[in-house]
Amino acid sequence: MTTRAPALFVGHGSPMNAIEDTPSVRGWAEIAQRFPKPSAIVCISAHWVTEGVKVTSNAQPRTIHDFGRGFPQALFDVQYPAPGDPDLARAIVEKLTAFGAELDDSWGLDHGTWSVVKHMYPNADVSIVQVSLDFRRPPAEHYKIARALADLRNDNILVIGSGNIVHNLPAFFRAPSPDPQAWVATYDERIVAAVANDPSKVVNYTAQPDAEIAAPDWEHFTPVIYALGAQREGETPTFFNRHYYPGISMTAFAYGLPQ
Repeated sequence: MTTRAPALFVGHGSPMNAIEDTPSVRGWAEIAQRFPKPSAIVCISAHWVTEGVKVTSNAQPRTIHDFGRGFPQALFDVQYPAPGDPDLARAIVEKLTAFGAELDDSWGLDHGTWSVVKHMYPNADVSIVQVSLDFRRPPAEHYKIARALADLRNDNILVIGSGNIVHNLPAFFRAPSPDPQAWVATYDERIVAAVANDPSKVVNYTAQPDAEIAAPDWEHFTPVIYALGAQREGETPTFFNRHYYPGISMTAFAYGLPQ
């Protein structure tokens, strides 16, 4: 019998998590020890936004350093040479025919993917395919795409959504102190409760109180919906990395962890 891989949402936060020892980094490494190594990973990252649904088809995807100047050279020097999986990419495009999905060999692994996965699988020995976020689609359609991807888990393919439940960079950079604003925890807790008890409120996240200030960046919230959509019947979420910073929550959750 093939192992069913989990589905994860991870709050990825700063690119510096790639090279620093932080509580969130330790959480990613620890969660990977709780289930068998997957045969492949499909990642939906906040940092690949396209017109139309795209799927990486590279056999050897490049490590993309998609962040601005001001970060240390050590971060730009990081390479994460995980292989791609062209056959899996083609299978995903077929699953997403109704959404007009297309293969793409111009992208690679952006930091929403590699800054997290390098701590889960430091040997870069699990193949990775990324699926883009189509900016033309509302949350309900992203949820439908996620449902179409859910069966991949039955073949031991790990589905990861990588973004942040709370993501407001101006609030991060302009915060008068290192303490998170009250709305960071309030909104995060509201979404955590919805993930556990009322998924419709997650899909309708913009209608929830404090959404305008806590989740102004749709591309960082939408990966939550992809993890939610990959849930299988009877699965309950396991939450971890409940860390807060000004304007940012690092909350993560998993479905389908072995008991």
